[in-house]
Amino acid sequence: MFTGIIEAVGSLRKIERRGDDIRLTVASGKLDLSDVKLGDSIATNGVCLTVVEQMADGYVADISAETVALTGFAHYQVGQKVNLEKAVTPTTRLGGHMVSGHVDGVASVDDRQYRGKAIEFWLTPPKGLARYIAHKGSITIDGVSLTVNEVDGERFRLTIVPHTASETTLIDLKAGDRVNIEVDLIARHLERLLSFQAAEENPAKGSEVTMDLLARSGFLR
Repeated sequence: MFTGIIEAVGSLRKIERRGDDIRLTVASGKLDLSDVKLGDSIATNGVCLTVVEQMADGYVADISAETVALTGFAHYQVGQKVNLEKAVTPTTRLGGHMVSGHVDGVASVDDRQYRGKAIEFWLTPPKGLARYIAHKGSITIDGVSLTVNEVDGERFRLTIVPHTASETTLIDLKAGDRVNIEVDLIARHLERLLSFQAAEENPAKGSEVTMDLLARSGFLR
């Protein structure tokens, strides 16, 4: 489990293709690896990776074909910068939101504009994920915990304050780029729970989650 508060920006030192899988060597930048051991998890651009080899200034991790297909690792190049965060501990502050490191897909950056010193991005998520993205809800972009400032149909807008931009790879994003996206965990579990409730109440109709069901379940007023 992670929080989406980035600890360091690293870079990809080596990308080794092994059939449909990838073995990745990451230069860890300023990330403190003194408490990291083999088998620990490090979120790398939002993807939970297991450390299989360690160096003083980096680590090696394997990426399965399924993870490659759902993330930006399919087109990453050596030298690319990546956001890094170690897994939380019982004493870690939850400064962002609950992030699993299980990326749902790749979103496209449609537009980038400055508003004052902040950067605004409009993004389009992969098909089927827009229903989990709510105004003022949480979302993870390349491992960074962010708040959704506006939704417009399938698209959504993010506002990146200067500190977040300077401490992550988001400062370099531009229109046309693609980013790893993880939707809010609570939204996914809520949909699953309500789908079962709907099926139990009306088996003939199926498991459709409706506004009426949300209201009757206490989620709407």
